[in-house]
Amino acid sequence: MAIQTCPKCGTKNRVDEQVATVNQAVCGKCGAKLPPTGATANGKPQAVTDTTFAAEVVNASASLPVLVDCWAEWCGPCRMIAPVLDQLAAESGGRYKIAKLNVDENPQTSAQFQIRSIPTMLIFKNGKMVDQIVGAVPKQTIAARLQAHL
Repeated sequence: MAIQTCPKCGTKNRVDEQVATVNQAVCGKCGAKLPPTGATANGKPQAVTDTTFAAEVVNASASLPVLVDCWAEWCGPCRMIAPVLDQLAAESGGRYKIAKLNVDENPQTSAQFQIRSIPTMLIFKNGKMVDQIVGAVPKQTIAARLQAHL
């Protein structure tokens, strides 16, 4: 059993992780949907690949917004923005998920979303890309764009 805090009312809920993989967990107090277990649960961005992208981003965005950071190891601005995304992941409280996609190692997904400049951040909601942020921008800008999709 995992303990999850409701993003809407703050109530702590016991969630059976095996049942939650089949049925959407809801808050016992207010009835709001709880984020999937493991959704930025460790307070760090989750690495995604070409193989896991559909399950970890597109399907996960049906229950909460997902921000995908498209980055590369050699990119200076990508390294500058990484701590900001770590902070946002730690502050998420289950309201959204942060994922990282290495564009050099995952060319299929990079081509699918036409990533031509990095860092590029894609925001997904309900299985669709709803926003895109290109370049190293301040934390407040990223947080505001994410907030608009909560």
